[in-house]
Amino acid sequence: MKVKICGVTSIADALMCVEAGADLIGLNFYRQGKRYISPEVARKIAAALRSLPEPPILVGVFVNEPVAEMQAILDQCGLDLAQMSGDEPKEILEAMGERGFKATRHYQLPITNNRLLLFDAHAAGQYGGTGQMADWEVAATIAKQCRLLLAGGLTPENVAEAIRRVQPWGVDVASGVESAPGAKDKAKVAAFIKAAKQHDPISNL
Repeated sequence: MKVKICGVTSIADALMCVEAGADLIGLNFYRQGKRYISPEVARKIAAALRSLPEPPILVGVFVNEPVAEMQAILDQCGLDLAQMSGDEPKEILEAMGERGFKATRHYQLPITNNRLLLFDAHAAGQYGGTGQMADWEVAATIAKQCRLLLAGGLTPENVAEAIRRVQPWGVDVASGVESAPGAKDKAKVAAFIKAAKQHDPISNL
């Protein structure tokens, strides 16, 4: 079971999350978001993580940014993937190629993209990070069609049940492991990752 800790804002939190077992680290470039960091800060975080023996996958989170801007930030900061969390059309996703994946808050069929897809809770006017719970029944249907990262209201207390019911490729958390927006709580991070990987029905995929 893959675990993505999103909205990391400092080197210390990033290293702590990876030490606890996080597989992916999300860095938020949405300027209106509570967990926004500048490319300069992101580059320093990425450099610290790249120095580790087994660095995590580094994901830049974007909302309605041009392809050129996303590609430039990935290159400048040394990131692996772009998560598109806005209203990006399929042409933008296709233009990003293997470097990008979509986050959605709606069930849209057919899902023809075999790449990663993040499913989050729908909240009017919000682009994720709300702490609201996603629809697990819908998520379970999507998880049968693609590699699904389940987000939306996950916590150390409910992530095992979410995994059991949805059977995702991975889980994504931000507010559920924080003491304040952007400040990760070490105990919550450890508990979340332990619960996710302990109740792992599709380990090592």
